[in-house]
Amino acid sequence: RVVKVLIWGAGAIGGTIGAYLVRAGHDVTFVDRDADHVRAIREEGLAIEGPIDTFTVRAPAFTPDEVRGEWAHVLLCTKAHDTASAARALKPHVTPDGCVVSVQNGLNPLILNETFGEAHVLGSFVNFGADYLRPGVIHYGGRGAVVIGEQDGRISERARALHAALRQFDEHAVLSPNVFGYLWSKLGYGALLFATAVTNDAIADALANEEDRPLYVALGREVMRVALAHGVTPEAFNGFDPAAFLPDSGDARANASMNDMVAFNRKSAKTHSGIWRDLAVRKRRTEVDAQLGWVVHFGREHGLQTPITARLVELVHDIEDGRRELSRANLDELRSLVRVGSSV
Repeated sequence: RVVKVLIWGAGAIGGTIGAYLVRAGHDVTFVDRDADHVRAIREEGLAIEGPIDTFTVRAPAFTPDEVRGEWAHVLLCTKAHDTASAARALKPHVTPDGCVVSVQNGLNPLILNETFGEAHVLGSFVNFGADYLRPGVIHYGGRGAVVIGEQDGRISERARALHAALRQFDEHAVLSPNVFGYLWSKLGYGALLFATAVTNDAIADALANEEDRPLYVALGREVMRVALAHGVTPEAFNGFDPAAFLPDSGDARANASMNDMVAFNRKSAKTHSGIWRDLAVRKRRTEVDAQLGWVVHFGREHGLQTPITARLVELVHDIEDGRRELSRANLDELRSLVRVGSSV
């Protein structure tokens, strides 16, 4: 079945998924606020490069002020902190019975619900490795989990149709009745990635560093405690075992999950996170508030302290604002917050 889909945000995530959907014969239109990127897609096509595949597709591309028309299926693939503004710009282009899928980091369906209503918003979780290289070119460096689902857990026809399309991007894509379980697990894994990104170390090297293991485990436990208090059942993916970071789980299981995450990241040609790339290469603000901010927010709501997560948010802002450089020394302050006696 051919799906007519609007992809709002044609960068690393939207560009990669969209290119595969175009190649599979779906009717895809791209929207991106980067005029140079849009121009390159129009003139030369959208190119995917990397160890997994190399190909170029042709598809319509517009900036937000140029696009016209309505779509019943929209994949929102912008940075998480742009969700509210993107939703406002996108609203005129969604049919009355249409749906918007948040293909982003963070709990962005909760933001989209305010504009579109919960009945019109699906969640999606992705963990593949991709980077925007230059206008018209995306690097697809490593496979990773791809999940889609309705917020209320039902298996709807629209979810089935979109899942079938996503399977043409990744045959292992999952249609889940617990998409928020994946999104919360990504907050846990994402917290670890933010900690690696305040250094210049590659993800795998950082997570493998024995000196920092107690910090990473304590950070993961902080996030999973909040998820548990929020009534969420976290889902495992790509080496991240949420049960390994629950309060009653021992250090051996946490250490095993850390080793599995190292092994997963060793296989990817994308060595550093998109967070690190935002800080070190693109010199722009990260998604730290739109991801880890949820952990601090719900921790406070449930009476749980999240000192490591909160301090990590501050460190990232210091780097964004030029008050601090990328360095392993940034982890020293986080280590000082790890509960005495914790170990792995």
